[in-house]
Formats: sequence, structure tokens, C-alpha cells
Amino acid sequence: MSERDVVATWDIALSDGKHRIQFEHGTTTGKRVILVDNVEVIRNNWMFRLVGKESFYVGGKRATIHIEAVSGFQYEYTLEIDGKPLKKFVENRKKTAKVWTFLLDGVETRMVLEKDTMEVWVNGVVVETAGEFVDDGTETHFTWANHTCYIKAISSGKKKDGIIHSLIIDSNEIPETMDE
Repeated sequence: MSERDVVATWDIALSDGKHRIQFEHGTTTGKRVILVDNVEVIRNNWMFRLVGKESFYVGGKRATIHIEAVSGFQYEYTLEIDGKPLKKFVENRKKTAKVWTFLLDGVETRMVLEKDTMEVWVNGVVVETAGEFVDDGTETHFTWANHTCYIKAISSGKKKDGIIHSLIIDSNEIPETMDE
């Protein structure tokens, strides 16, 4: 891939991990190439329409790149995930997913709780969980790399703050990751 044809790059974090989407648009040839994590997923050569859209999947989510002319031979490229503009998708994701990244036994580990489905992902893999009601909320138990883990959900007592989720591994609470 020649660097000069890459017109847009997006980095997004999904349940299965972080992904980089790159879009090549040859405005003289009409070429459109989409790469996800440096793997080509779409290639169209000699497109006569320079504007339009291309849809593909990333991390199990439907993504669409919109190509619009802004003036002359200048173009604007926008990314939608699950039918939402990227910014709105990211804002919504902050409400529906809880993310922890940390070192476990010297290995970079990323755990994600999908609050809407209660799925737990560890390093891009859905793990089997068991839910349990406890005095002050719920606990979602699972094991990873011979460690006893659970996510505790308790009410904050404030409607605005909702439910507070905490990750506990071998009786130690893991701080939440803020950069996702």
C-alpha cells in the first residue's frame, strides 16, 4: 500500500480489541481500498463514481465509510459503526462497555464488560461466566489464566451515576481504564 493514497485512518476500541481502519482513495483512478489492522478487506479498482460508500465488518460490527465531495477534487471521509457516526458510537460505547487493561502474570490483559449483554471479553475472547446475586448487588464470576475473577455490580444510589462495576481478580480490585 502506498502511503500517499491513504486518505483517512481511524482507531477504534471494540469488545474484541483495538482496531485500526485505513482507507485509500485514488481520486484519479477511482481506487478504493479498506484495510482493517493492516489486512485488506475491500479493494475496488477503477470506480467511475468517486463519491459513495463502502461497507465492511470490523470486530463483528458493521462499518461504513462515506465518501463525499466537499469542493472540486476535495473529499470528506466519515466512518459509521453500527449505523452511528463514529463520535456517537464512541460516546454510546462509554455507556455500554466497561474496560480494564492491566498486566496479569506479566501479560498485557484487556477485559471488557458489555453492560447490555453482560458478556465478558478477555483479550478478544468471550469467556464463560456465572452470575450470582449477593447482598448489595450482583457478581459475574469467571476464571482467566488460573485466576479467580469477578465483576461486582452495585447501585451507586444516584440515578445519574447508575450502577458501579468493579473488577476483582484474586481478591484485588483492578482500576478502570479511562482511555477507551
